[in-house]
Amino acid sequence: MSYLFESFKGWKSYCEERGLTLPESVIEYETDQKNGSSDLIKAGLLQAYGVMKDAVKTGLEKEMTSRSGMINNGAKKVYNHPLTVLSPEFQKLISRALAAKEVNSCMGRVVAAPTAGASGILPGTLVTLQEIHSLSDEQIVEGLLIGAGIALIIEEKASLAGAVGGCQAETGAAAAMASGAIVYCLGGNTDQIFNAVAVTIQCMLGLVCDPVAGLVEVPCVVRNASAAAIAFSSAQIALANVSGVIPVDECVEAMGEIGASMDSKYKETAMGGLAATLTGKEIAERVLIKDIEILPDEDSGE
Repeated sequence: MSYLFESFKGWKSYCEERGLTLPESVIEYETDQKNGSSDLIKAGLLQAYGVMKDAVKTGLEKEMTSRSGMINNGAKKVYNHPLTVLSPEFQKLISRALAAKEVNSCMGRVVAAPTAGASGILPGTLVTLQEIHSLSDEQIVEGLLIGAGIALIIEEKASLAGAVGGCQAETGAAAAMASGAIVYCLGGNTDQIFNAVAVTIQCMLGLVCDPVAGLVEVPCVVRNASAAAIAFSSAQIALANVSGVIPVDECVEAMGEIGASMDSKYKETAMGGLAATLTGKEIAERVLIKDIEILPDEDSGE
C-alpha cells in the first residue's frame, strides 16, 4: 500500500522507513490510485508543464483583454517596462505569473494546479527557476511531484477551494506547492522543503476570496504574481535553515481552521471584500448580464 498523504510528518517517516525519495512516494501513490505507471505519470506531468510554458508564452505575446475589460495585457506591460524594481529575473517572475493567469481569465488553456484561479503561480515560478538555474525538464517534473504531494496533504487537512477556505486555500496552496518544488529542485532536504511550505502558508493565512463581479480576474491575477514572489522568498528562507518555528502540519491545520471560521461572504461569493466596494459594485453592474429574455414555457400555454 502507498502512503495516503495525511500529514507531512507521516510523509517523511514513510519515505525514511522505505528508502524512498519524496517524488518516488508520490509516483507510488499515483500508480496505486490510477493503475498507471511511473513513465505515464512523468509523461503526463511533462505534458502539463508544456501547457504551463505555453500559457506563459501566450500571455506575453498574444492579446490578453478579458470581456469585462478588467484584464488588459498587464503581463506584457510589466515584462516590457524599462524600470526593474529589483532585478530582471524578478520582473520576469512577476510578469510570467501574471501572463499564465491572464490566459485563464481570457478563457485560454491552463493547468489548474491546484485550481484555475491559482494557475499562474507554478508556471511563473518554475519557468523562471528553470531559466535561472538551467534545470532540465526532468528536474522540473520531480518538482511538480513534490508540489502534488504538498497539495494532497493540504486538501486532506484543509482545502484547495476558495469557496471552502478563501483565497488562502487556492493561491496559498499553489504558493506552498511552488516553494516546496523550488527547494527540492535546488537540492534542499526534506526538512527544508517542508519548512518552505510552512513559511509560505504563514504568509498567506487569512487571505479572503473576493472576486469583483464574481469573475476570477480582480484581485485574482495580481495575487498570482504576489504569491509567486512569496514562494521564492519562502524558499530562500528555508534553504538558509531559518525555521518557521510552527511545524508545517500545524500551519496547514491553522489554514483549515481559519477557512472554516471565515464568513461566507469572503469565500468566492463576491459579497465581501473588494467585490463589495463601491467600484467593485459598479463594475458588477456594468459587466454582469442584466436583461435576459425569458422564453415562455411550452407546457404553460402562454
